[in-house]
Amino acid sequence: MKKNGKRKASGQERQAGIIAAAAALFARRGFTGATTKAIARTAGCSEALVFKYFPTKRALYAAILAEKVPLGEMMVAVEDAAKKKDDRLVFTTLARHRIRRNADPTLLRLLLFSALEGHELSKMFFKNQHRVFYDYLAAYIEQRTRDGAFRRVDPLLGARSFMGLIAHHRLLHELFGVALHRSQEECIESYVSLFLNGIQTNGGKTSA
Repeated sequence: MKKNGKRKASGQERQAGIIAAAAALFARRGFTGATTKAIARTAGCSEALVFKYFPTKRALYAAILAEKVPLGEMMVAVEDAAKKKDDRLVFTTLARHRIRRNADPTLLRLLLFSALEGHELSKMFFKNQHRVFYDYLAAYIEQRTRDGAFRRVDPLLGARSFMGLIAHHRLLHELFGVALHRSQEECIESYVSLFLNGIQTNGGKTSA
């Protein structure tokens, strides 16, 4: 439907606009500094419409996480690689998901704000997102250790070590704007190789 020559935005488009406006404001002002009025103004809608789609702030936070960190397709690819015991592909797929081309630093800023302010979003992210990476990866490392492919390490610390490489990369390049001296794919390949060369046994090593 058009009004004054312009197509009327659909409900899905309005929700997407509110999510984008909220994420941008939270990333700039923090959670205490961004009001629903400001979110509505930035999204170009009424405050009542914000509450219509997101009756609680918790619902809005959950929508931001779902928008910024989609997991479905990535987990299917990781699980497929895990079934084949393709170590390099498991870790490469995870790294590619976290290190993306033209990455938007909004989520990273959001998470730092939420952690510093003791905000609920930080806990939601860790429960719904980080634990997926850590718990799944730790279970995979434990299984590959039983297979004799990985040397004995604490599985959770191993998972944290790998994800720590990725997190530091994102902090440097997405948040602080440090220039990459290699392509993104070369960086991912190097991180995966460094980690696997340290954890794999001679029998479990795969070619780089």
